[in-house]
Amino acid sequence: MRLVKLVLVAALIAAPALTFAQTTAPEQPRNPIVKREFNQQRRIGDGIRNGRLGPRQGAGLERQQMRIHRQVHAMRARHNGRLTMHQRRVIHRRQNVASRRIFQAKHSHRRVG
Repeated sequence: MRLVKLVLVAALIAAPALTFAQTTAPEQPRNPIVKREFNQQRRIGDGIRNGRLGPRQGAGLERQQMRIHRQVHAMRARHNGRLTMHQRRVIHRRQNVASRRIFQAKHSHRRVG
C-alpha cells in the first residue's frame, strides 16, 4: 500500500512538470513573409540594443518595415487574404532592400553611444 501511495504521489508531481517541459517559447510565424518581417524586426532591435544602430537609424529602419507591413496588409485585403505571385515578388524585393539597409547600417563601422 505504501508503494502505491509513493507511485501515485510521484505521478502527481511529475505530470505538471512534464506539461511545463513541453511548453515552448512563442512560435515563430510559419508564413515566410511574416517570418521575415519578424526576423528583420529582431535584427533591428538587436542592433539598437548592442549599440550598432542609433535610435534614429533604428526608427528609420522600423518605419521602412512598417511600410512594407502595411503594403502586404493592403495587398491581402484586395485579394481575399491571398497574395498573387507577382505581389510576393514585389514584397520579397522590398524585404531584400530593407535587409541590405539593416546590414549596412549595422556594419558601418561607427559605434553609437
